[in-house]
Amino acid sequence: FFPSMRYHKTSTHRSQQINSRSLYRMKIIMFPFSLFTSSIKISDRIESLRDAESKLLEFAKTRFVPSPHDHHPHSTCSSHHHSFELFDTPIAPPSVVKDKNKKCQVFDDDEDVEHYSLHGVKVVNQQLLASSDDDVSSSSPAPLVLLHGYANGSLYFYRNLHGLSKFFGQIYALDMLGWGLSSRPRFNLHLQHTHNSNDDDDAANNNNSSNNDNDKVKSAEQFFVESLESWRRHHNLPKMTLAGHSMGGYLSVAYAEQYPQHVEKLILLSPVGVPQKVQEEDTQRVSSMPFYIRALIHTVRAMFNRGITPGYFLRSLPHSKSRDMVNGYITNRLPAITCEEEQQYLGEYLYQNSMLPGSGEDCLCDILTAGAFARVPLIDRIPEIKSGGSDENNGEEGLEVHFVYGENDWMDYRGGLDVQRLCHEKMQDRRTTTTTTRSAENNQSPPPKVFVHGVRNAGHLLMLENYQEFNAAMAIAAGREEDLPPGMSRSVEFVCDEVAAAAAANAEGADKSTTFRSSRKKVVMSEKDAAKFFRGGRFNRRESQQQKDDDTVIVEEKKE
Repeated sequence: FFPSMRYHKTSTHRSQQINSRSLYRMKIIMFPFSLFTSSIKISDRIESLRDAESKLLEFAKTRFVPSPHDHHPHSTCSSHHHSFELFDTPIAPPSVVKDKNKKCQVFDDDEDVEHYSLHGVKVVNQQLLASSDDDVSSSSPAPLVLLHGYANGSLYFYRNLHGLSKFFGQIYALDMLGWGLSSRPRFNLHLQHTHNSNDDDDAANNNNSSNNDNDKVKSAEQFFVESLESWRRHHNLPKMTLAGHSMGGYLSVAYAEQYPQHVEKLILLSPVGVPQKVQEEDTQRVSSMPFYIRALIHTVRAMFNRGITPGYFLRSLPHSKSRDMVNGYITNRLPAITCEEEQQYLGEYLYQNSMLPGSGEDCLCDILTAGAFARVPLIDRIPEIKSGGSDENNGEEGLEVHFVYGENDWMDYRGGLDVQRLCHEKMQDRRTTTTTTRSAENNQSPPPKVFVHGVRNAGHLLMLENYQEFNAAMAIAAGREEDLPPGMSRSVEFVCDEVAAAAAANAEGADKSTTFRSSRKKVVMSEKDAAKFFRGGRFNRRESQQQKDDDTVIVEEKKE
């Protein structure tokens, strides 16, 4: 949705703030079109969404089961030992929601208005859990909790559930609050103040816009973080392997910041919001485009900054037009899905999810700018995540954070490598600090250990486009590479130049800050190799422009 938003030039101060009056005008203009959606009852849409979900779950059980030759000789993956269960978990309403005793917008028949619910699917591999209980040395990783991306749902992982259960005894894929079949309260939030109210007047006036943005970001994050924590407590999960795709990856980081003690590993699947926004690059990119493209970009940006979400836009169109848009999205973005029946039900799942009243989707412009950059980038936040582990390693083990990108991903893989670089440098600084000084610094937690993986023949929706190699990347991240069958395609691992240099200086590879996650150290690729591997549009255009500039310089030098 709105894929061209990533080409926008940097928002100005005016465009960063949502003008409620302009938003009202925009919705008044679009109101006549929204009448097209009034003829279908919400209950009918919910039923259609449940039917599509049921069909995708059936695909997960029957079509995407690993074949016998894909199993490791000692694999515990057998369809007879698996259970699939749809669930609805009662949770406490997040504290940031205004009028939280009000019934949600879709389940008006709920009698218990004191609670919302999180919907999802649970997969259990009983044989793997039993073998883990019998053999402590081969214990299963902490339960895998999957968070979907923006405008998606839990069953976007339908191609992965069965295969991942080879490595995780329990898997929970959730519809985050405000999406899918979870409760959909209105996204009307109390602001979480993140600044000092005692600032002097001049400073307060100068920083008012920035503070207001940060307050909105914090409130939007709390909407999801508090609901996830309430869900975790209900299921009594002391530790999770937390994996989030795109916006789900961003929100996974927000959760890990607040509750590191409950995160065993953090897996970020093509996460949004990692790098800093560079104004000059966006400005140059937009100005170099034809006039009609610039006009389209400015129109979409104006809609974005006025709170017109992709879901709201779809709901404003006639049914035939909105369906055509979704079907085109499935066809164009997911050419790997060739089965017409699969395309049909995935399209129906996405369509009905988007046509239900908006809730979680309204976080978009609170968290991101019109170029799909975070208002509070993750590159500055991930290195500060504390370790939630025990003291077995004298506090020297940071949280493992794994970035997984598709080969043709439009998310910039360099964000992952830059985070790895920052964490490596922070660990090096920590090791040069004396024990006494470190104690004086209140036993500061070690920085995360960061790993970057690439999945071939996949883009941003890598879990659907190449589900087998995606599953392999998840297994490697979880430390279960030895359980992968010999012939199964592995993901590629990359390291930044600083980590590669440190590893080369240590012949034995004993330096824990430079240990590669993959056991195949000889095939870990360099930063230069990563530039050749990843071919997404956003950064290759930048490199193509740089190459073009270099060629121009060479030509001019030859003329001279």
